[in-house]
Amino acid sequence: MRIGFGYDVHRLVDGPPLVLGGVAVPYQRGLKGHSDADVLVHAVMDALLGAVGEGDIGAHFPDTDPEYKGIASTDLLYRVGSLLARKGYTVGNIDATVVAEKPILAEYLPRMRQTIARVLGISSGQVNVKATTTEGLGFCGRGEGMAAYAVALLE
Repeated sequence: MRIGFGYDVHRLVDGPPLVLGGVAVPYQRGLKGHSDADVLVHAVMDALLGAVGEGDIGAHFPDTDPEYKGIASTDLLYRVGSLLARKGYTVGNIDATVVAEKPILAEYLPRMRQTIARVLGISSGQVNVKATTTEGLGFCGRGEGMAAYAVALLE
């Protein structure tokens, strides 16, 4: 078994849609990034890549490469899942947390779980997604950005 940890952060800006866990979340602001800036999927990918000793998403999908401009992070997650399979690993489970003051994410969490699981070809019972606030503290609490943490167990 192998364990990996992932962390990602993106700035909230006016303009782009907010996508978390591959799910469009209605909100007046979105996350800024080279791809769709899905902070949750990015943290999950980093956890999976870390578990197999394959660096991070920046090494695999650099923000300097125009191929990845505006790409759905779930497309990148699929590629990471394929890499895991080629190396002989399967996902045991993933546990992730989104840190955001707003919007309230509770109603979207089940769809995020299902989307991540579907893309990786695993059961939604193997994926857990939570959300929390920082009680108004720090950049997340001030609404400047969002962060996500993830751990993954591979077998």
